[in-house]
Amino acid sequence: MAAELDGPRLEPRSGKAKRLVVFLHGYGADGNDLIEIGRAWQPLLADTAFVSPHAPEPCAQAPVGRQWFPLTFRDPDERWVGVNKAAPGLEKFLEQELARRQLPPSALALVGFSQGTMMALHAGLRRAVAPAAIVGYSGIFVLANNAAPEMIAADIRARPPVLLVHGDRDDLIPVQALFHAAQGLAAIGIPTEWHISHGVGHGIDAEGLRHGGEFLARRFALSR
Repeated sequence: MAAELDGPRLEPRSGKAKRLVVFLHGYGADGNDLIEIGRAWQPLLADTAFVSPHAPEPCAQAPVGRQWFPLTFRDPDERWVGVNKAAPGLEKFLEQELARRQLPPSALALVGFSQGTMMALHAGLRRAVAPAAIVGYSGIFVLANNAAPEMIAADIRARPPVLLVHGDRDDLIPVQALFHAAQGLAAIGIPTEWHISHGVGHGIDAEGLRHGGEFLARRFALSR
């Protein structure tokens, strides 16, 4: 049985939540890694609650970290297998968080980093009701090995606006992954914006944070 997800939360600055942002952390981190981004975004998103669940599995490569799925790099399909295996547990968590806040599915946005971006794109595009937005930092749009994006078109239930942000000095997931993702998303009708953070490695800089927060504020305003 999959572990129940939980993690740190931030209450909305305005009091009652009208929107929900769920952060999905990277491989070897945990929910504490991203929750402070919510604090930085509160001036832009005053009526938004934030939650950053810990991934369901202990990380094989980081004793105190978590993983959404294992990464051995021995199987070219392990990311595809991994996102599919982890998605039901994440979907259950999203439904529970929306219910506890008494929010409709359209009030949700997903923000991922690295492996969390893989999960945000995979799960977000398959929800029955599209999230207001997805922001993906330093990640990959996961497809089955050598599959064209069009081959998963039948699985796509939602087409939320997406922002991709990537550092041009990323030596863990090269910046080319942003272009591959944007092209793949465009091929299945997903509107995508992107920003490249110059001089940034596998991380998020202040400019990338600004773009993410402003993108969410715009998309939430349009979804009302």
